[in-house]
Amino acid sequence: MKKPIKRSKLRIFTGKIYYTLKKNCYWYLSGTKFADNLSDISLSVEIFSHKTPLLRKLKDVDMWIQHNKITNLKLAIKKINKLFLKPQQTFSFWRQIGKPTKKKGYVDGMVLHNGEVRSGIGGGLCQLSNLIFWITLHTPLTVQERWRHSYDVFPDIKRDQPFGSGATCAYPNIDLQIKNNSNQSFQLYLELTKTHLIGKWFSDKPIKYKYEIFEKDHEIKGEWWGGYTRNNKIFRKKINIKTDKEIEEEFITKNHAIMMYNPLLEI
Repeated sequence: MKKPIKRSKLRIFTGKIYYTLKKNCYWYLSGTKFADNLSDISLSVEIFSHKTPLLRKLKDVDMWIQHNKITNLKLAIKKINKLFLKPQQTFSFWRQIGKPTKKKGYVDGMVLHNGEVRSGIGGGLCQLSNLIFWITLHTPLTVQERWRHSYDVFPDIKRDQPFGSGATCAYPNIDLQIKNNSNQSFQLYLELTKTHLIGKWFSDKPIKYKYEIFEKDHEIKGEWWGGYTRNNKIFRKKINIKTDKEIEEEFITKNHAIMMYNPLLEI
């Protein structure tokens, strides 16, 4: 893996302008049918659900930054909870949520920038994009756009998913987009409890298959420039629900992340 490049402030500024214009042109001029209908009429068939803890004790991270994250999650969820995704429609995470700003009530939350933990307006929404990506992998829906985390910031603590099975986000160009190429409708359901963020996909009828997500070729590698990287490949098994027989094995994505902690255990 190449040594990470430190870009100048001018390069970062001009890059943000370019990619913001590019993304907005796509959103409003491409002719893509985006899902934007939130409905209190709920679909009845639960396809898959998962929950993640809201607060975790992380090294060198103040808890206030995580408590603020909950405020940001509440605001974002209002924009996408109970979203209908009809056949041939596409769900865009940022198009639907919009830009997180102070005016909208967003506060400083945890942001990862070049492997460093910082505070930033709207921080913490990666937990939401991570969850939506994970539950989507257990449905027939197609992930059109997903960005991997470039840095592995924290060691595995009670991890119950393969490394690299999330989706990072940064307004507007680091987006998560999901298309419904099936012949049935889906609905996204999101909820915050006192302890967890819960995500579910519902549909208007059952699906024929279930999915199991797993990794291959997991590797921690020492790089020539002195750091360590973590790498793997994510796959999923498509299994017939009635017969419990595997139909196919599908490649999902590759992950390459720079490790921000020492992978070697001291004896």
